[in-house]
Amino acid sequence: MKSKLTAVALAGLVVAGTAAAAIPASAASAQAGPTRCHTADLKAGFATGGDAAPEMGQTAKQTQAFIWFTNQSKRTCTLSGFAGVDMVGTQKTDGTWSLARSSKKPVTMTLGQGDTVDFSITLLPVAKSTPEKEKFVPGEFLVTPPNETTHFTLRWPFGGQILKQDGATHPGTYLNPVGL
Repeated sequence: MKSKLTAVALAGLVVAGTAAAAIPASAASAQAGPTRCHTADLKAGFATGGDAAPEMGQTAKQTQAFIWFTNQSKRTCTLSGFAGVDMVGTQKTDGTWSLARSSKKPVTMTLGQGDTVDFSITLLPVAKSTPEKEKFVPGEFLVTPPNETTHFTLRWPFGGQILKQDGATHPGTYLNPVGL
């Protein structure tokens, strides 16, 4: 009988200890930190300044374009992972190309009000003389922030064309995570 009473007394102490250590809901939310950024919290665009523009006129190597997200909300939020990027082509043979992701590991970026972060898209440009069926001519980019379902529609401002590899396992055109 003594062991049953000891067990009941210990159980009462554990329950009492747990109740005493509980954190009030208001304090728990204050300690939780920022939540993820939603599409409505952000604005987006292509980085177009001097050295940010991709070298679409050359065809000897890959080049990069950069897309930025700016937190336009009044709260701090986080972005982590890969944006979704679908390129919409201007030729009738282009269609829409959902870009593959690089093997780089994402990091969490914390954005205060007005803070900006970007990500890069690695592109493999081709010559204008490349046959239509082998090239993709970008017109618009549908850009969805990480973990969201609503996208921004951005017009491609740089001209040029990309080697069409929309079905390739390791295409020369792909995207990197936000912040890298």
